[in-house]
Amino acid sequence: MLTITRDDGYEFSTDPGRIDIDRVHQWLSTDAYWAMGRPRDVFVRVVAASTVVGVYRPGDGEQVAFARAVTDGALFAWLCDVYVDRSERGRGLGTWMVGSLRDELVERGVRRILLNTADAHGVYAKHGFTPLAEPDQWMVYDRGNSAVTPITRKD
Repeated sequence: MLTITRDDGYEFSTDPGRIDIDRVHQWLSTDAYWAMGRPRDVFVRVVAASTVVGVYRPGDGEQVAFARAVTDGALFAWLCDVYVDRSERGRGLGTWMVGSLRDELVERGVRRILLNTADAHGVYAKHGFTPLAEPDQWMVYDRGNSAVTPITRKD
């Protein structure tokens, strides 16, 4: 597990045991446009299957930010669910957290980190993220928005 402490005492940690599941689920399911209404059981599963990080306030150690990466741990990662508590915004915590997580993934050998944002391009650009060079080469399957008929299994 990695812990980094900023000069002002905020801690970045990769320890999944420190994640306040209830707090982070509340943030995401009620205040994050990309995760509104996400069920708690789904959130618990995604945390278990992801590299998760938190930022913790000096003094009381309360979690104030969260991010996760879905990754093979070797070549590719998808950065997602980046969130900073509204009362802690404006202190550079999101930028610091994203940079620290990016560095951790790169240290493992990850070569490509993908993300999607509607409104935080500036945060990510500070850490070398750019728009896709050839977006027409990327595709997505969206189960909720697909005209494809699923194959029926016959076991």
